Amino acid sequence: MAARPALGWLRLWLAVCGPVLAGAAKMKVVEEPNAFGLNNPFLPQTSRLQPKREPSPLTGPAHLFRLSGKCFSLVESTYKYEFCPFHNVTQHEQTFRWNAYSGVLGIWHEWEINNNTFTAMWMRDGDSCRSHSRQSKVELTCGKSNRLAQVSEPSTCMYALTFETPLVCHPHSLLVYPALPEALQLRWDQVEQDLADELITHQGYEKLLRAVFEDAGYLKAPGESEPSQQDGATGALGAETLESCSKARAELSKEVQRLTRLLSQHNILHERPTETSHSERLGQRSPPARTTEQLHGNVL
Repeated sequence: MAARPALGWLRLWLAVCGPVLAGAAKMKVVEEPNAFGLNNPFLPQTSRLQPKREPSPLTGPAHLFRLSGKCFSLVESTYKYEFCPFHNVTQHEQTFRWNAYSGVLGIWHEWEINNNTFTAMWMRDGDSCRSHSRQSKVELTCGKSNRLAQVSEPSTCMYALTFETPLVCHPHSLLVYPALPEALQLRWDQVEQDLADELITHQGYEKLLRAVFEDAGYLKAPGESEPSQQDGATGALGAETLESCSKARAELSKEVQRLTRLLSQHNILHERPTETSHSERLGQRSPPARTTEQLHGNVL
């Protein structure tokens, strides 16, 4: 008789707790996306974004420097974009996938100048994308508050951002000339005078003016640009100019002399390399020598 009440209590317990136990057996653990970028201290160092280089120094209108150290975000579809002026642009996938994408879309590099006006900030050397690096162009427009207003990808791995700020609403806020130090302003004045006196061409004027912008740090000289992965193979040869080629030849000659001395010290036979002339390298392609008679046509 006592077993029947116990059996009833067991059936009641299974009816109440059984579904809970069954659900617990089917429970899945969902990992939060790794999508918090460079400044998340809770991520291990290996999981954080790793930029390729440090940002370029602060340059441009001084009143924009107050934006440095701040970041502005915008969520588009399943991605969160973050723009940190004078630092970088990053992208974070806002999904629950275990391998959600986070990457660097560009690091502060230089200004874009049109009509002697700062028009955009270039962020280059982002994460690798096929044979190139991701890069972003950030245009500055007038707005009531500081905010990242728009992000698009007009071409593969090339991003276009629009940043609104009241700091550029004044019509003279992005002019290049007032931002220059006095010495470079005087150089610009001289270039303008030389153009007016027809001492230089318009092409020469543009070249001299660009040199002023480069010395101010607003633009990077062509040699300062980071080489793309596609151009890395030719750049690695180090023989783009006659000077570098001659330097490489001298270094190779020193290495040959060092190896020759080393072989001689160990009494190892070796053949001394000889240089061939241009005519010797042509070999059979050189025309056969002709006698004087043949040249005058005295051939029987």
